[in-house]
Amino acid sequence: MRRYGAFLVEDEAYRSHEADLTDSDGTRVDEEGTVLRDGVAVGLEVEGRAVVGFPTPSRRLELHSQTMHDWKWAEQTMPGYIKSHVHADEMDAAKGQMVLVPTFRLPTLIHTRSANAKWLYELSNTNPVWIHPSDADRLGIAPDSLVRLETSIGHFVNRAWVTEAIRPGVVACSHHLGRWRLFDDVGTDRWASARVVRETTPGGAVRFRRVEHIKAFDSSDPDSRRVWWTDGGVHQNLVFPVQPDPVSGMHCWHQVVRVGPASADDRYGDVVVDTRRSMEVYKRWMEQTRPAPGPGGLRRPRWFARAVKPAPETYIMEEPVDGGG
Repeated sequence: MRRYGAFLVEDEAYRSHEADLTDSDGTRVDEEGTVLRDGVAVGLEVEGRAVVGFPTPSRRLELHSQTMHDWKWAEQTMPGYIKSHVHADEMDAAKGQMVLVPTFRLPTLIHTRSANAKWLYELSNTNPVWIHPSDADRLGIAPDSLVRLETSIGHFVNRAWVTEAIRPGVVACSHHLGRWRLFDDVGTDRWASARVVRETTPGGAVRFRRVEHIKAFDSSDPDSRRVWWTDGGVHQNLVFPVQPDPVSGMHCWHQVVRVGPASADDRYGDVVVDTRRSMEVYKRWMEQTRPAPGPGGLRRPRWFARAVKPAPETYIMEEPVDGGG
């Protein structure tokens, strides 16, 4: 911000669907009030005024999705409930299974991108696991004790924050923190990261173990010598398998975890992941997909919004992909 400044992209960005359609060259209005150009809807005529409408194929707010039908998801064309992978039916409470909310956020940080914001990390530099007292009592977890959270591909070790501010059956860990580095001369900001070593466990998994806490250090910034906090939080993303939603492809962040007290050889900040198991879980999720091509040999619908939209020809698949591949 100090070096490059900031600028406002758009102000008062509300009711954009009511904005005037300024480019009307080559358009016509059909009997339903849709403004068309070369057979494609580009706007709507509302009370005699051409507006841009919503960013959908019909330029209307769509309840029925023809796109879902055309892309092999006919049973999902209308809004409805889908039982998720963290539904209560998928949990085994007797085995200590619970839902982990890893997208839980502290109001003082912005993902781990705020690791370069020293004043924000001074405010928030730990991310304990929030757990309800009833669950803590049931599992034998004391306040501030070490707790192990096991996913389908590994586990991480953190401290417990026992609080009634979270629902029973659910645990949460803020995702802003937990940065780590292997070296002192390269890597992320040192006031936000502990130093770790990368090890291979006897079972072939990869373990990152903390060997040095955050501490004051010399640099061109005099504030680096004033660092008083030592923690930095625990990394959790590595133990999350890639779980692509079968319809959208977006990652399903919520995790089924087994929660319990840490074992005798566990250390605070341990992160252990089995990369082979990770690939197996990923492939199992991919088996639920209904792969492209879609209509006209498209790899994805052209009308979906993109921050930087590719050229139209890149949407065409040269060869169909195998199912689940």
